[in-house]
Amino acid sequence: MAAPSPLAESVAHQREQLANMLREPLALAAEACSRAWPSRAGLNAALIHALASLPACKYLYVLDTHAIQLSDNISHEGLVETDYGRDRSDRPYMKEAVPSQGFLLSEAYISLRAKRPSLTAIQIVRDDSGRVLGFVGADFDLRDLPLTRKLYEEPTYWRQIKGDPAIRSAVFHQTRSDSQLDLHLDTALGIMVELMEAHGVFHGKLHFSSSRATIWLVDDPYRYRLLDIEALTDPDTCLIYPHQDYPADAVVPREKIRPILEALRALRFMDETFYLRAGSLNIFNGMVGLTFSCDGSHYIPWNEFLGKGYDFWAPAAAAGQSCPV
Repeated sequence: MAAPSPLAESVAHQREQLANMLREPLALAAEACSRAWPSRAGLNAALIHALASLPACKYLYVLDTHAIQLSDNISHEGLVETDYGRDRSDRPYMKEAVPSQGFLLSEAYISLRAKRPSLTAIQIVRDDSGRVLGFVGADFDLRDLPLTRKLYEEPTYWRQIKGDPAIRSAVFHQTRSDSQLDLHLDTALGIMVELMEAHGVFHGKLHFSSSRATIWLVDDPYRYRLLDIEALTDPDTCLIYPHQDYPADAVVPREKIRPILEALRALRFMDETFYLRAGSLNIFNGMVGLTFSCDGSHYIPWNEFLGKGYDFWAPAAAAGQSCPV
């Protein structure tokens, strides 16, 4: 069984924190609802009291064992009566098995009304003999949750991702055609190297097949610039981007930018069937992105990419064995 990805681990950690925050207040709410069962007014009163300890909760409500709503929706803005009697049995959180301890934090889903990522906590309500009476439900909008929200750190190991099966199945029926970028690569690579070394471009992507590039600048990281073939073949393009010292905290050494881009050139021309369609470099996370003609993609650390060299990628492609992914 494969180990969970860093992204999955980060999500699991946030979910565990949230569950720990919700177990006790929902357990107390279930006890209060048990005493008021099945009075609509009594359940509403119990939920209103419980909501005070759940400031991020959007709605609190009570369901019977058939997922029919016995209370109104209780919100911080007041009672919402429209869902009394609603059948919630088809909602995602009611299709998950509630653990034996009686508490469930659902997987995230898209809400019916707001159409936003949400999740629901479910707590079983029991009577004094332990018989299940129903459930307390607590709905949360993900944007309102009081989590640490520590920024997820993208992993920097080599990852391979298969692309569109339709493209992969047709790869042997295509042949690389020289694009305008292919015909002017010396100039285009020189401009890209200059922009990344001395003009504040920290992420650049060369789209060989469509003869364009997209770049992101340190001083304006929220907007990308599109360089068409005219810009990529005119060295005067560098005049419109102010000179900047190479960032001291860049992971990729300045002198390695040209070898990396030259290696992209080699993969572009390595085979007439299997060839590079697009390649990117980010100097801060140190990752090289590769998308091949079969739509397979690689994300690989820059030093590992240079270490593999042309001889790693070319043999299988030259033999027509498979897509290099």
